[in-house]
Amino acid sequence: MRREEYIADETVVRRVNAAVRIELEKKKALDIPIVVYDRETQVIYHESNDGTRVELGKRMRKERYSERIAKET
Repeated sequence: MRREEYIADETVVRRVNAAVRIELEKKKALDIPIVVYDRETQVIYHESNDGTRVELGKRMRKERYSERIAKET
C-alpha cells in the first residue's frame, strides 16, 4: 500500500466507535446480555436489557503490564 492509500487515525476511531455502537444495538434488539466494565469500581458485570447487573469478577491487578515487567527486572 502506498502512503496515500492509508486512512487517517480519526477515521479509524470513528469507524470503530460506530461498529461498537451497532453491535450493542444489535445485542439489545436480540435481548442478549452484554459485558460491561465499570472503571470506578473496577468490576466486570453482565448487563441485561432490563437494567439488571450480575457481577462477574473484579480486576485482578492494579498496575499496567509495563509497570509489572519493570518491577521484575
